[in-house]
Amino acid sequence: MAFRLKPPPPPPFLHHPHHHNNVPPLLLSAVSRRSFLLSTTLSSLPPLQPALPPLDTTITDRVFMDFSICPTYFRPDRTLSDNLATLCTDPVPLGRLVLGLYGRLVPLTVSNFKTMCTSSSYKYTLVHKIFPGQFLLAGRQGRRDRGEVRPPSDLVRNTETVDSKAFKLTHSRPGVVSLCLSENDDEEDLKLDPNYRNVEFLITTGPGPCPQLDNKNIVFGAVLEGLDVVTSIASIPTYKPSERIRQFNDLAEFLGDERAQTARAIWNRPLKTVYISDCGELKVTNPSLSPSLP
Repeated sequence: MAFRLKPPPPPPFLHHPHHHNNVPPLLLSAVSRRSFLLSTTLSSLPPLQPALPPLDTTITDRVFMDFSICPTYFRPDRTLSDNLATLCTDPVPLGRLVLGLYGRLVPLTVSNFKTMCTSSSYKYTLVHKIFPGQFLLAGRQGRRDRGEVRPPSDLVRNTETVDSKAFKLTHSRPGVVSLCLSENDDEEDLKLDPNYRNVEFLITTGPGPCPQLDNKNIVFGAVLEGLDVVTSIASIPTYKPSERIRQFNDLAEFLGDERAQTARAIWNRPLKTVYISDCGELKVTNPSLSPSLP
């Protein structure tokens, strides 16, 4: 008599591979919920963005700026026709800055700045504002007898001031050179002139970054040599209005009094006459990357 062996029973839950009739309801529920949550999470993730190419901060141009203090600018016998060129016969030199410019990133801004240096348009003009621990301002447009800038008549209009791609670099460290747009305090009547050009610039003084300037001003270069000169300028005392004067000024501006803006023009003004005593271009034979990207 032959005996036939019975095949072993299938493992639990697997003898019906395409059906879940014998799967305990709690286990089926847990698996389904986990699968649902996983699929929902994956579908809600943003699509992977392609890596953006790095900004081209190749230094294509170099310019220099010599800074000095004029001890006789406020002399009592000064006339309206006198300017820094005639007044400062015995200046006190502060030192030289060498600035590297990013001509591939913002060519128009760099070209105009270089033209302002080579045409001596910045020469004998003031550092008109110093914000301690943040930045200094120079290149304010106006009258030469006030130590202000008069751009060349053939200076091209800078269309990069309305190009969002020109505002990508940040003011992340001391020595960043930027075309000043948001902090610009040129007179409104001057800005309405069809020949007006954006030439006011700022240099961050440190010690930390200035994120409040980001996305508002065009970073176009960096200090390569002379950061100690920037620190010396930043340490010069400035005019600081009292809290009461600030509150009164805010009220006057709220009421539409135009004199409020005029009064603010002297705030943060250095109490010594700091000016650009010379400027020009230094030839670059081989463009190079910035040694420390901003």
